[in-house]
Amino acid sequence: MHIRSYQGKQPILGTTVFVDPTAVVLGDVEIGDDSSVWPLTVIRGDMHRIRIGRCTSIQDGSVLHITHAGPFNPDGFPLIIGDEVTVGHQVTLHGCTIGNRVLVGMGSMVMDGAVVEDEVVIGAGSLVPPGKRLESGYLYVGRPAKQVRPLTEKEREFFSYSANNYRKLKDLHLQEEWS
Repeated sequence: MHIRSYQGKQPILGTTVFVDPTAVVLGDVEIGDDSSVWPLTVIRGDMHRIRIGRCTSIQDGSVLHITHAGPFNPDGFPLIIGDEVTVGHQVTLHGCTIGNRVLVGMGSMVMDGAVVEDEVVIGAGSLVPPGKRLESGYLYVGRPAKQVRPLTEKEREFFSYSANNYRKLKDLHLQEEWS
């Protein structure tokens, strides 16, 4: 597994975190308990911080980065991801904030300064433009992402189901890796 320090900042992993050996995690990154990082994912906290909550799954081929501080954005934007978040395959999250119990569909992009509130579904292939706020309790789809409809109770229940499913799967992977 490629977990590397950068400029004196070492990634911090919570208990029972799974990071696939093909993933790269570097710099000012913290990953919460029971979370998982799947094959070919890059989590690059080299110019700002990245925080990933508890029981969150970052799927294969995803890229997580920040927005650095500079003349066009004096404070930059860290990348903050909440608890029980499922980030689908090949998602790009860049200097944004993702709340708790969120599903980011495969191939989606969430850009600089965007805020995704708790309990949101972002449909596959969607683009959340810089600075946009996605309100809690809705499905968003499209490029750019638009609010489509309120979430059903079944969809809201899926957040914890998905998080627990990936928690169990990463535990099986950890058993394979350490046995």
